[in-house]
Amino acid sequence: MDNALRHLTSNDPVMADLIVRFPAPSFTPHSNYYHELVSSIISQQLSVKAAKTIETRFKELFGGSFPSPEQILQKEIEELRSIGLSRPKANYIQDLARNIIDGSVDFSTIDTLTNDEIITELTKVKGVGQWTVHMFLMFCMGRLDVLPVGDLGIRNGVGILYEFQHIPTPEEIATVATVNHWHPYESVASWYIWRSLENKS
Repeated sequence: MDNALRHLTSNDPVMADLIVRFPAPSFTPHSNYYHELVSSIISQQLSVKAAKTIETRFKELFGGSFPSPEQILQKEIEELRSIGLSRPKANYIQDLARNIIDGSVDFSTIDTLTNDEIITELTKVKGVGQWTVHMFLMFCMGRLDVLPVGDLGIRNGVGILYEFQHIPTPEEIATVATVNHWHPYESVASWYIWRSLENKS
């Protein structure tokens, strides 16, 4: 992380200011990839509190522990919906379970793949889009070179910090990152952009 902060500070005055203002981020990778993706699907478009409530009910449906893919497929869609999941999310979770069982999604080798390869692999699953995989790469796998160009917070934050007169497009976000030499620490730069928004009055 020290290398990341030195790199961003020396290349981008905006980042240098944010790095002085906020504490250093911590990306703590873990390998519970299946659990992480199910949780991501559950939490889409929900508040943190609502997502936590539904995930607790989800585990209770399976006796209090996180279910295996096989256990998920033993439940009817209506049973999954009874805990507060929408029909699409119930279908997405079952689709993920099927992909894991048939080997379409293989977590045993995912650490050897590039970010783009992981995006290609995981977006095969219904309900898992690029944004979800970007969050997975950053906060589950601990990859420091991820730029979530489609994240609205990142777009809003870059627009304010880099004085756009509009909300920048994903392509404009990528250009800002290139011009200011964020690579290979785009995740760290993104974290500071999110923090800058938290402190807006």
